[in-house]
Amino acid sequence: MRLRRCASSCLAALALVAAPAAAQSASFPVQDPVLQRLWRLGMDSSQVAAYAQALTDSIGPRLTGSPGQKAGNEWLQAQYRKLGIPARAERYGSWRGWRRGISHVDLVAPRVRSLDARLMAWSPPTKGRVEAPVVLLPELADSAALGGWLAQAKGKFVLVSFPQPSCRPDSSYKEFALPATWERHLASRDSAQKAWDAKVERLGGTARLHQRIAEAGARGLLTTRWSGGWGAERIFGTRVERAPVFDVGCEDYGLLARLAANGQGPVIRAEGDAQALGEVPVFNVIGEIKGSEKPDEYVMMSAHFDSWDGASGATDNATGTVTMLEAMRLLTQAYPQPKRTILVGHWSGEEQGLNGSRAWAADHPEVVKGLQALFNQDNGTGRVQTVSMQGLTGAGEAMGRWFARLPTELTEGIKLQIPGTPGAGGSDYAAFVCYGAPAFSLSSLPWEYFTYTWHTNLDTYDKIVLDEVKANATLTAMLVYLAAEDPATVARGQRVLPADSTGAARAWPTCQKPARASSESTR
Repeated sequence: MRLRRCASSCLAALALVAAPAAAQSASFPVQDPVLQRLWRLGMDSSQVAAYAQALTDSIGPRLTGSPGQKAGNEWLQAQYRKLGIPARAERYGSWRGWRRGISHVDLVAPRVRSLDARLMAWSPPTKGRVEAPVVLLPELADSAALGGWLAQAKGKFVLVSFPQPSCRPDSSYKEFALPATWERHLASRDSAQKAWDAKVERLGGTARLHQRIAEAGARGLLTTRWSGGWGAERIFGTRVERAPVFDVGCEDYGLLARLAANGQGPVIRAEGDAQALGEVPVFNVIGEIKGSEKPDEYVMMSAHFDSWDGASGATDNATGTVTMLEAMRLLTQAYPQPKRTILVGHWSGEEQGLNGSRAWAADHPEVVKGLQALFNQDNGTGRVQTVSMQGLTGAGEAMGRWFARLPTELTEGIKLQIPGTPGAGGSDYAAFVCYGAPAFSLSSLPWEYFTYTWHTNLDTYDKIVLDEVKANATLTAMLVYLAAEDPATVARGQRVLPADSTGAARAWPTCQKPARASSESTR
């Protein structure tokens, strides 16, 4: 009986969880049937969870030039086809292709432990399982001294990053330590970090140092880049071509460094499968709903689709991607015949310098000229908190009209920065702002983005706050609708920019030439 009652209550609980949310009411200042329908669709039949789960768990990370990005582009186009929205992949250049395989690293002496480690993007493979001692980059006076030491690196794994004295976050130290303990920890760590950085500079800088160690015959390089949060590691790429490069989590990197520094003979066994695919074509994905009255004027929404591949690219930037995909779904159902043409851009190469969006803006001057508004989202899973007018003196009036029609459930807490200042980089809206076009960043609440999910091994589906992404998608769809319907065109007058820190006059950002091939990149 007890088991039957438990089963019955558990099934009832599951049914409650699985049931669709009850219709939510909204406080609209002006009754508008399209806005009301967008709200109902966005709140009651959201596809945000389904889109995000498929993209992050099944497709996974979308490193520029990787098979994962190609699969993601195909997935995106398939979703738009299901919605009846024409979508195309537009090539903007090429990039170095790379396929990630399995990575595994074990400490085998002086004891056994499986380590938190993985190949960095674009690293060479290990060519099978290899075993070798681990050494720590020693204190060396200059580049000539490095040359004398390099023979000792041959056949070994070399630790080339600063080993953190503790991987406990500063917030933990501040909360629990005595003031003197915290101050000593901070002073000791900062002093050691500065000494290490100075050493790297004496030896030629990070990129040159890594190349020389690889060319000297090192079995591999071991790096780390702690984010400052519990278990969070920033994972990027490498340009080293002669030896595999592994990123090792903060705690395990510290373990290896202490063993090496104390002469305790660390040895690791490593296997890293990867394949360089040569220069491969790269694409943006563009969806379009043609305007019925002003087809040569455009309202655009966008987010970058590429990611680093230390995790799943969930909050950077599957959340932005899903926001725009869901907004397009809402618009097809509530506003299928827009007055202005609606475009959505899913950009590639953002992580390498906004290359996809910069190339697309350069290739489509007609869109830049006819742009009524662009809404871009790229800073995590949180609800929109700030929208800057990017230094356009007429944008505040238009944005004010649009926000005045939105429900307070979406706008409460959002700050409009009027006139704001133009963004020169950071995310893809800047690729349009430099032309003086009205492109806006939907800046979100952080949800510890920079500590725990931005470019880290923890950027996975579970970090997405679905309610907030759902609200962002609904907000975006409403703003796009209002911008498309607005009889007025957003004015492009530019403010006089404040002086910089030196007192010199600031100029409007200039449009940068995108890297259309990996050989053109300086990153």
